[in-house]
Amino acid sequence: MKGKKILIGVCGSIAAYKIATLTRLLKKAGADVKIILTPSAKDFITPLTLSTLSKNPVFSEFVKNNKGEWTNHVELGLWADVFLIAPASANTIAKMANGMCDNLLLATYLSARCKVLVAPAMDLDMLQHPSTSTNIEKIKSFGNLIVEPNDGELASGLVGKGRMAEPEELKQVLSDFFKKKDQLKGKQILITAGPTHEALDPVRFIGNHSTGKMGFALASELANRGARVTLVAGPTNLVLQHPLVNQINVGSALEMKAESDKAFKNANAAILAAAVADYRPKTTSKEKIKKKDEDLTIELIKNPDILAGLGTLKKTNQILAGFALETNNEFSNAKDKLKRKNLDFIVLNSLKNKGAGFKHNTNQISILDKQNKTVNFKLKHKDEVAIDIVDYLVSLMMKKK
Repeated sequence: MKGKKILIGVCGSIAAYKIATLTRLLKKAGADVKIILTPSAKDFITPLTLSTLSKNPVFSEFVKNNKGEWTNHVELGLWADVFLIAPASANTIAKMANGMCDNLLLATYLSARCKVLVAPAMDLDMLQHPSTSTNIEKIKSFGNLIVEPNDGELASGLVGKGRMAEPEELKQVLSDFFKKKDQLKGKQILITAGPTHEALDPVRFIGNHSTGKMGFALASELANRGARVTLVAGPTNLVLQHPLVNQINVGSALEMKAESDKAFKNANAAILAAAVADYRPKTTSKEKIKKKDEDLTIELIKNPDILAGLGTLKKTNQILAGFALETNNEFSNAKDKLKRKNLDFIVLNSLKNKGAGFKHNTNQISILDKQNKTVNFKLKHKDEVAIDIVDYLVSLMMKKK
């Protein structure tokens, strides 16, 4: 971490004392550390302690530059290679989730162009409250990384999850972040995400329950590692704002195929996570279909298989992966799809697993590859699942060098 610029935001929490140790560890590793305290954080640790350890001034108030402008939040946000908010209180997380900005830390957070890591610290009941869970999920959706709190004895005397990660753990998280940051620099990756909608008429369509969360999590993780990502997204309300991500929104399977074929030509790898409709109406009515007394029969025709199509185009230096969402005979069906579509690996998830599949923020996967290797993972948040999948992709790309 030598020469890395690390900005730490400290909130009002008893866990603030751990930042003194973390600062010493980061300085010993050669990092340049600057620290922002919220007003309440100063009740738990003094600016003098942290400025002495960091060898930099500690910030807690807006200050004017020589032009009389209040810009230190912008300057700090531009300066940092990474912004770690630790400890992150329930109050600050709620404000981050809703764009509130009543102190220097929050203003810097809204101005930061670097990756933001958040290490929550609070009592177990506060952490488990639906509002806190919702806020954490919301800031995750912005692309922030959550450093999960530990189980243990809390300041309240209760025992449970809520202890901020230890300084040594936070240092390791930061070290891993910098190691991975440029891991895929110069690589071009194609990701598909979300459902496709096959129009029946101007107001109705055939589709499915895919939200696109898994594909978007993959695109975000790949971009965070330096890859240039083409994200071909079916109808979804998700938007990924990252300078290395080119999001192309499509509606139908035919549109997704056209964009995927185009992007795959220059791609080093592709992971197709979209839930593409297998069939589309043979004809689409130009006017809304009116309800009648008799039954309605709609003739369907098969959509092209985007993944199999790319499998026929795949070059020896390209990696192609897909997803298999199964309800029965999961592993045999996934292995058949892996071979039939000429994939390097396939990500299997089963609707039998609670918390996996559509509409969940979590997923439970197994990865199967063409060397008959299978790796099983436990239920995780989709952001963490994306890390596992990208790690697997990186290992294959290294072998192809």
